[in-house]
Amino acid sequence: MRKIPWGPIRSSLTNNFSFGGIKEIVGYADIDMAQLSHLEQKSQGGASKSQLLSAIDKQIGLMDKEQAGKVASICCEEMLLRNPDLSSELERVLSRVDWKFSGTNLLPIEVFDISELKEIPESAHADIEKAARRLRDGDLSGSLSASCGALDSVVCAIYQEFSLGDPNKASFQERINRSIDAIGAKERLAEELRGIYWSESDIKLLANNLGGSLNQAAFVMQKLRSTMGDVHGTKSVVAALIYDSLKWSLLILRILVTRSSF
Repeated sequence: MRKIPWGPIRSSLTNNFSFGGIKEIVGYADIDMAQLSHLEQKSQGGASKSQLLSAIDKQIGLMDKEQAGKVASICCEEMLLRNPDLSSELERVLSRVDWKFSGTNLLPIEVFDISELKEIPESAHADIEKAARRLRDGDLSGSLSASCGALDSVVCAIYQEFSLGDPNKASFQERINRSIDAIGAKERLAEELRGIYWSESDIKLLANNLGGSLNQAAFVMQKLRSTMGDVHGTKSVVAALIYDSLKWSLLILRILVTRSSF
């Protein structure tokens, strides 16, 4: 995971909050306030905001990425609670270093770009944001569970609408495949390809390969979901699979949103 963008957050704290306000904000995060107790603002000979933030910098520099990420996110949330007008400024300065806000969650674009929310069912937004936040924080099993939960919420709605039976009696993989078939996603794709003059043989080949890829992605997510347990971000290969699972869930959700009922 890329380094937490503390620099832009620090600059925004300096420019928009008082000495006491900065202390209050970082007090909600995982900062040892005892180490800051000697830094007080006085009419003469007191500490400056620069000295206060330098002491905070020192603590953040000793944290691992997960801990530093939580501090940065909490600080941003508290900053926006006190001054909602800072949202556009923080969005601007953080986007320069490839970070974005989703709600009040601070996420690296490489994990999740909030623009993708516009392309998936609204009922899946909360779980997808949760999955990205947990992946950022190294909670791999939690991220996977949330990714699968995003699909579950949409698939259950399709099962109900098309009277497909009890979704709990089917595997995760089967539920996704039946939902894709029920909404006619493959047929819609074929119609669009015919509209740009694809041959029937090419349409069939693409549809078969796409269907196979989605089926395999659903299987991998299903298998990981049943065996992950309480796993955190210590194995790079496993972390990569969970990252892929989030991307697969977004791909499947974009296919499942091809209907106006969502």
